[in-house]
Amino acid sequence: MGTNSRVRNNVRILGNPEGPVLMFAHGFGCDQGMWQRLLGRFMPDYRVVLFDHVGAGNSDPDAYDSAKYSSLDGYTADVQDIMADLDLRDVTFVGHSVGGMMGVAAAAADPSRFKALVFLASSPSYMDYPEDGYDGGTSQEDIRELLASLDSNYMVWAATMAPVIMGNPGSPQLHTELEGSFCRINPTVAREFAKVAFLSDVRHLLKEVSVPTLVMQCTDDLLAPVHVGEYTQQHLPNATLAVMKATGHLPHVSAPEETADTIISYLNRAA
Repeated sequence: MGTNSRVRNNVRILGNPEGPVLMFAHGFGCDQGMWQRLLGRFMPDYRVVLFDHVGAGNSDPDAYDSAKYSSLDGYTADVQDIMADLDLRDVTFVGHSVGGMMGVAAAAADPSRFKALVFLASSPSYMDYPEDGYDGGTSQEDIRELLASLDSNYMVWAATMAPVIMGNPGSPQLHTELEGSFCRINPTVAREFAKVAFLSDVRHLLKEVSVPTLVMQCTDDLLAPVHVGEYTQQHLPNATLAVMKATGHLPHVSAPEETADTIISYLNRAA
């Protein structure tokens, strides 16, 4: 069982084997390589657990099952499997974007393995629900159009959306890096994962998350604006909101020093 999840999700364990556990979950269109700019700050003191969602990076391509991974539950089950197979305890789970949703679902279902959660540019729902007054930052029509354009020509979508999602127009090399990451994913897998990312809604689970949580939002993020972070903080029982100077949706890529500083400061205060 342990070997299966480690191979399936290309699990890597780095850093201090005696240190507290930090587990990083990447977002849509990425893989564990997107964390590379941060790792040097954590490896001396922490046991760092990295993995790829099935369908991304060097995960086992034969493990992809459309029925399982057409919902957030499949990805959340993988997170729980990795923790159980490695017998991880007191985990600080750092989830970027949809990875944060997985953290919500996993910690709500079984908080016993978690010490803390860190949501990085994440959201409980990217889509607006005007019927109950929720502003996720993206209208239902905009998300339908986004998914339709992704379905029609994934490579064109990747080239068009990478600069929008990354932000930071003064750093075109980061746009190219994200576009390359998008294009390394099988288009069929990417389309299904995009629907999971943009259509999932874990707002109802926030109140069930008992572990301390750091909510990190960027000052200018098209997908997860600051007011979404404020909503998340307000609906979690034990949350701290940190609004960074960083802009765009991938601060661990565009502003790794500030991102690492914010996480470390929170962990030191919580220690």
